[in-house]
Amino acid sequence: MAQLILMRHGQSMWNASERFTGWVDVPLTPHGIEQAIEAGKAFAEIDINEVHVSALSRARMTALIALAQRTDGRTPIIMHNDNPMEKMQTWSKPDPWPEEAIPVYVTTSLNERMYGDLQCQYKEDVKAEHGDDLFLTWRRSLNTPPPNGESLSMCAQRTIPYLKTNIIPSLKQGKNVLVAAHGNSLRSIIMSLQKLDTTEVIDLEVPTGTPILFDFDGTDFTRKH
Repeated sequence: MAQLILMRHGQSMWNASERFTGWVDVPLTPHGIEQAIEAGKAFAEIDINEVHVSALSRARMTALIALAQRTDGRTPIIMHNDNPMEKMQTWSKPDPWPEEAIPVYVTTSLNERMYGDLQCQYKEDVKAEHGDDLFLTWRRSLNTPPPNGESLSMCAQRTIPYLKTNIIPSLKQGKNVLVAAHGNSLRSIIMSLQKLDTTEVIDLEVPTGTPILFDFDGTDFTRKH
């Protein structure tokens, strides 16, 4: 039995100020850092074998801070596979690989949904300009994207292939995997794992800094909490 831990990043500065963030790369607040610390303590006893994070700082910060709460001496090491600089891809990898190392794979496939023209705008301003119904549709629906942005289903077109190609094979090998990402990229993954319908997806909430644990028996996923 392998375990999959899904964790949305801790509170970011734009979570706190209620702005649409998307792919804009903003850091955690002090509260977000505390959330990451507490989350790390919550799963510190699980033997994590590998980690997958988005390319955005708030997700990487959350994963690394959480993993720093471990007491087994294991060290997370960022794998720069997506970095266009060849030296970062080669020189950043320890050789030989230390036994205590936990590989942390960074990918844009797990990035937040791209909010297009809404990025950087305050949510209350968008609601005032466009009305509650359209605001809710842009935020929560499956197939309606904001102007020049991604819908949740479009986001799933990059998260689900990554899940199937890079994460599930590791789980099938019995590895425990941590994924640190974002509200919508994780909603799309949970939608797939739990086979949710459209109504269930609209109501699905992924709170900041809270680990969500799935057991994997080689075929099916069972959500624990």
